[in-house]
Amino acid sequence: MKVVILAGGLGTRLSEKTSVKPKPMVEIGGMPILWHIMKIYSHYGFNDFIVCLGYKGYVIKEYFANYFLHRSDVTFDLSKNNVQILNNSCEPWKITLVDTGYETMTGGRIQRIQKYIGKEAFMLTYGDGVANININSLLEFHKSKNKIATLTAAMPVGRFGTLKMDKENKVVEFKEKPNSDGTWINAGFFVLQSEIFNYLVDDTTVFEKEPLEALAKDNQLVAYNHKGFWMPMDKLSDKVALENMWSSKKAAWRIWDE
Repeated sequence: MKVVILAGGLGTRLSEKTSVKPKPMVEIGGMPILWHIMKIYSHYGFNDFIVCLGYKGYVIKEYFANYFLHRSDVTFDLSKNNVQILNNSCEPWKITLVDTGYETMTGGRIQRIQKYIGKEAFMLTYGDGVANININSLLEFHKSKNKIATLTAAMPVGRFGTLKMDKENKVVEFKEKPNSDGTWINAGFFVLQSEIFNYLVDDTTVFEKEPLEALAKDNQLVAYNHKGFWMPMDKLSDKVALENMWSSKKAAWRIWDE
């Protein structure tokens, strides 16, 4: 089954980093967050990726064009114009990079990769969010519901500390960044049947609006509740938080062995 990753947005709320590279290429622990997302799927045996490019898509193309070289030990014999690969630790990935337009909306980007999907079911996620999600359980859930679309619902970590005060405004309890306020939100990590393309119109289609709303109205959208870790990288503070988790070896999304 193919995995589609939306990697074409501008990332304006992370402009400190995205002025020179697309947001999926912003690094966590020295590797792009896009790589981290791919490693999650690869851990479960899904290695066929389609990446929807837009803003500064050439950066992603150049990264993967040189990926094998950068991840391998190499001997260059300049006198013989010869290159010898001594060993490599590259993943068994097949990556199709598709230019889906600079200003194309999310639904339009998905529509543009239809020819690479055909009539098969596929998975889809955003290029800026990581989770310790069990992809196999997600797929089993999707198949059991027999619907066109499954989205993953998650409870985001609270961004601010909370205060509990008495009648005299004395603080009686303080909690720093509670786990959640109990609200489920769309966390990506979709599973979609090919019929999803019937809900996409053109480049202006925002996948999270009319298509998902129409699927819900048609009783064709279900949610897989993920109660574990999930976090998007929307702004610089998120990038710093993810980096700190990685460096302190507390990155819950690192479910792979190496």
